[in-house]
Parts: sequence; structure tokens; C-alpha cells
Amino acid sequence: MAVSSSVSFNILSPCPKPNRLTPRSSSSSSSSSQLQNSAPASVEATRLEPRVEERNGYWVLKEKFRQGINPTEKIKIENDPMKLVDDDWKGIEEMVDGVRFEEIDGSKGGRDDVDVRLKWIGLFHRRKHQYGRFMMRLKLPNGVTTSDQTRYLASVIRRYGEEGCADVTTRQNWQIRGVVLPDVPDILKGLENVGLTSLQSGMDNVRNSVGNPLAGIDPDEIVDTRPYNHLLSSYITANSRGNTTITNLPRKWNVCVVGSHDLYEHPHINDLAYMPAMKNGKFGFNLLVGGFFSPKRCAEAIRLDAWVSGDDVVPVCKAILEAYRDLGTRGNRQKTRMMWLIDELGIETFRSEVVKRMPDQTLERASPNDLVRKQWERRDYLGVHPQKQDGLSYVGLHIPVGRVQADDMDELARLADKYGSGELRLTVEQNIIIPNITNSKLETLLNEPLLKSKFSPEPPLLMRGLVACTGNQFCGQAIIETKARAMKVTEEVQRQVSVTQSVRMHWTGCPNSCGQVQVADIGFMGCMARDENGKPVEGVDVYVGGRVGSDSHLGDLYRKAVPCKDVVPVIVDILVNRFGAVPREREEVDE
Repeated sequence: MAVSSSVSFNILSPCPKPNRLTPRSSSSSSSSSQLQNSAPASVEATRLEPRVEERNGYWVLKEKFRQGINPTEKIKIENDPMKLVDDDWKGIEEMVDGVRFEEIDGSKGGRDDVDVRLKWIGLFHRRKHQYGRFMMRLKLPNGVTTSDQTRYLASVIRRYGEEGCADVTTRQNWQIRGVVLPDVPDILKGLENVGLTSLQSGMDNVRNSVGNPLAGIDPDEIVDTRPYNHLLSSYITANSRGNTTITNLPRKWNVCVVGSHDLYEHPHINDLAYMPAMKNGKFGFNLLVGGFFSPKRCAEAIRLDAWVSGDDVVPVCKAILEAYRDLGTRGNRQKTRMMWLIDELGIETFRSEVVKRMPDQTLERASPNDLVRKQWERRDYLGVHPQKQDGLSYVGLHIPVGRVQADDMDELARLADKYGSGELRLTVEQNIIIPNITNSKLETLLNEPLLKSKFSPEPPLLMRGLVACTGNQFCGQAIIETKARAMKVTEEVQRQVSVTQSVRMHWTGCPNSCGQVQVADIGFMGCMARDENGKPVEGVDVYVGGRVGSDSHLGDLYRKAVPCKDVVPVIVDILVNRFGAVPREREEVDE
């Protein structure tokens, strides 16, 4: 069943101030007393008092809730990070104007700016492995980008030579590397010129809104997720000007809109997931809440027992975010994701707090008529596939562990222009789709050197599901190197066994699990291990049994602290015993 992608929503309006920030007016918020008066009996009314308040356009933690807060909260109180965005990037321009990086980094306030506050505009200092250089994370609603945007990003990373590269992330967006601080004001203006932003892409903000990578072109889609994700992104960033009403969350927050039976969007690991459902003849979404990964805990999203029409996608997102902002704790950052709040209050109390923040203070109960089919074999989007539009196809390209260079990006942009509509789609598996290709051009496209040599539409079965986080090449939190190792290990495994099905293998450098190892068939989480002589070496905890799709669930720990040099035989054993792989020697004998 396909549902029209026509969406309307009237809450967004032009920014009333000349600067980028859109402070929340007092008329749009519920007062503390209103929110406390209707506290459910099962939770003390004092616990439901909002912990933040608006001051001069920024949301600040109240003094009486500041005891025991974590260091990040103290940094936000000292100077709100969004002040760097004010007056068309004046804050960041003043920071870098004529000042050496070492001077900025030399003071405590400057160091807090460099390592923490700049993350609110998508800049992550690589202090440990690329001192003075930054990773910049983009917002890319639904993973859709253009050839012009891709060329611009290529031009940025090219100037940094070997230090510059880009990654497709597990949240369907770009990260570019090698950026130096003096270039940032010009880069930000360049992003704006091509319709991109990095604003609110890091730290205690809403991350990239994820959708179906085949939205609008899939013959079997339920609904085109692009308009919903664009509405969400426009609200979240106030049309790329900065929405200070939701930039002081207790922790990061993920959202996705599901449009496929395949659940390419991975709804069960998002803080908020919109699941298509009909109610009383009207299209809308049932809501899942609370999914997340962290070093201390991983949790699948649970039902909020709520349904909203397509017109209320943004109002309910706003209400949930404000409930989390107002009530979430701000102590131990390992216990500040939204699911911890849901656990503390109970799902019904949490739901009631969301209801209070809805425009009309009502929220319908969930619909029993889910549109996602329970029995559905997840399709592989790599390779050539027909679109719903007659005469057109899309081609899914395998991007090995998501890493691309400037020349690769220019070439991808050229291919999108020459064979498609100038559009590229990024996926959460770190791959890229070229849509809208006239069928008569397919053969020529498939013979392009880039597809023959690097980004194959038909990679080997063990390569096609391979995902890896940044690893310690750039990331200071990673315990092990991931991307090159994932490729090398997989190549060796391929030499030892033959498989008849794709097996999704994910690598992550640390327990933060940016590589999402818990949803993989086989996952590898970086840790320190000991070799046969008791010497500390890079190792992995191995997870097995994660699933995505209609029977989504998280994998289980299979073996702890395997030295990386010993992991190949462990993988071979798992593939033979659980996935029907055949050792190459035996295969040759059988032949």
C-alpha cells in the first residue's frame, strides 16, 4: 500500500529575529505550575517540575537542579554553545579571527569551546589523533543529497590533502575530516550556499533524521518518508538558523520515519520512531520510543501506545523532546538517555507528560492496524533494481566501510548527473544509491571505471554487509583501528570459507557502538585483550545474532576479549556453524 507523500504543516514560520536563533516565546510553552498540577499519583508532583527554564532565548538548567550535574552541563551553563551561532556565525568568526589555534586551546574557556561547544555546530576536535583538526558532521534529512552538494564537500576535503576524507555514517549522512578552525566560517557559508548545514549535529542535540533510502522510488514502499524528514529537520534546526528550544537536551536523541516493510531505518534503536499505521481510515504513525546504545546499556525502543496523523509528526516530536528536555536527569551521562527517564517515570507517566505538551493536550492511543508487514524478507538494495517510475532504475553501490576521498565524491557527483537526476542517497549501512537512471543508460553506467574498480554494485557476500565506525585512526574514544582491519579480516575470511548468503558484520572501536554491532549478524566491539603471553593487545568482544527488519532484536555477547590477531578463526567457526558456510578446502574436495 502506497500513501501519498503530500504533507502540510503550519507550525513553522520565518524566524522573527534577524539572527539565526529562534528563542521560544513564553506563549508557546506550558508554565511550570501547569505541568505540575496534573501530576499522576504514582509519581510525586515535584519530580514533574521542569528542570530548565527560558532565559534570554536560551534554555538553562535551574539553580536548584544543579547539584551533582556532569561536567558537560557545567560547560553549557557557563556559556551556551548556541551563542557561537548568533548573528550569522559571529561567535565562531570572533573565535578564530587572527588567533592561533594553540592560543584558543590554551585557556580553559577556549579548550571547552574547542572540545565541547563547537560540537553544537557539528565540529569535533580530533585532539588525540589529529590535533588542531576537526571532523565536521552534516545534517542530511533522509540521506538525500545532490551532486552540487557532493562536489562542494569534495572541494573542502581536497584542500587538506592526506588529512582530508569523508565517511558515510550509520545515520545516513556525511562526515568530513581534516577541517582546520580558521576555515570554518567560510565552510559554513559554503554549506549554506548549497543547502547544507552542520548545525545541531553533535552532543546534546537531535541527530540526523533517518528515512527510507528508497523513498519515492520503491515500488513496495508504504509512504514516502522524505517530506516528513524534511519537516522534522526544519523544525529541529529552525530552518538551519538554530532552534534553541531543543539544543539543551540531557543527551543526544535519534529519530527516524519508517517508510518500508524492510525497516531500512532501524526503528528499534531510535529514541523516536514513526511506524506507519492506519486509524479510522486515516494514515498516520504509531510511535516507538527509547531505543539507544551506550557503553553501560543498550535498549530496544518500546511502544508509547500513541498514534498521530501525518499532520502531527512535528507537534508530537516537539512534545516528546520538550518532555525529555524538561524532566531528564543531568548527572551521570551514562544514565541520561531518554529511556532512563521512561524507566524512572513509567511509560504511562511519560506519555502523560508528552500529552501535556501537545498543542491541544490530546494524543490518540495506538492503532492496531500497522502497515509494516510482519512477514517480509528484507531486500538488498545493492545492485540494479526497477523503480516505481516506468523506465527508471536505481543502482545501489557498495562503499567499502563508508570511506570516500575527494576524487571519489567528484566522480559520484558526475555519475549522478550523467546517468541519473543529480541525486545521491546515503544509507545507514554506509552505502550510496544512485536513483532515477534511465534503463537505456544502465549498461554504460555499470561499465564506468569507478564501479569496476572501487564501488561495486555486486560486492562479495561478506563485503556487502560490512560496516565499520571511524576507529582510532581519527576517533579519540576508539580503542582499536576498525576500517582497515574490517576490510583485511573480511578478505582473509573470504579466502577460508564460502558462503551462500550475505552476513552482516559490524565493527565498532569502543562501547559507544557507533558501528551498531548489536544489530549485526556478527558484531565486533573494540576492547583491550591479552595475547598468549599475557601481553595487552587490541581485541574485540564478539556479538552474534542481531537482527534488523520485521523481527528486529539485539545480538548477544558470544565471546569476550578476543585478540584481533586471533579473530579470523572465530569468525570462520561462527560462519560454518551458524550460517552454513563451507570451508574452501572442503568445497574444492566436493567439487
